[in-house]
Amino acid sequence: MEDKLVNILLVEDDSVDVMNVQRAFKKNNIQNPLFFAKNGLEALAMLRGTDNFVKINPSPQIILLDLNMPQMSGIEFLKELRKDKVLKAISVFVMTTSNNDRDRLDAYNLNVAGYILKPVSFEKFVTAVSILDSYWKLCEQP
Repeated sequence: MEDKLVNILLVEDDSVDVMNVQRAFKKNNIQNPLFFAKNGLEALAMLRGTDNFVKINPSPQIILLDLNMPQMSGIEFLKELRKDKVLKAISVFVMTTSNNDRDRLDAYNLNVAGYILKPVSFEKFVTAVSILDSYWKLCEQP
């Protein structure tokens, strides 16, 4: 199977979670370029090339999104993303500690590709990232 190296944007404010994603990518030998934003506002600026941020090029085909962030929550970010004619087709996977039914419903109503609860153990997290890697390699993007 041919590897699809698409850009991935991680929107996460917790530096430990960012480090865990990086470690899980390395452990799974995932070579996709990984970009980081600390909140929804920064992520939108990186996707659009505004507010003194260099635009990610090519645009990410996958976003890994936390919900509980300062300045702009994950749900607020999703609402803005889905309104944008250029960005609305990006696949978004929510990766959060929020097991709140309202958050899950809001996320799925905004067309997320998946809602993943952050596992407590690093081993489970590595497994979850491995499954995501297999998934996006199988999916055909527009």
